[in-house]
Amino acid sequence: MEEQDTIYLEKSELLKALSHPLRLRIVRGLLHCGCRNVGCMEANTGQSQSCISQHLMRLKAAGIVKAARSGNEVYYEVSDPRAAAVVAALFGECEEEYHCTTSQ
Repeated sequence: MEEQDTIYLEKSELLKALSHPLRLRIVRGLLHCGCRNVGCMEANTGQSQSCISQHLMRLKAAGIVKAARSGNEVYYEVSDPRAAAVVAALFGECEEEYHCTTSQ
């Protein structure tokens, strides 16, 4: 596979991970509010804990979010600045106002 093909594949994988409405909502919520746990996401989205957890697993596998344990709670935050840029572009928002760690 050529280098150019690899770049397109990487970009399309990012878009696939963000393409579900609930995953997009989760990521946008994390970018606006910073680090949050599943219970907080459950209250803000109206979705079940198991549903949110499944989508968080997909986002984590794609490297978009990372998790940190604090006692019995697991807190999530956006760790991929590319995802922040995509969400900012989609919603016409200012990326600099987002909460995003830069682990890359």
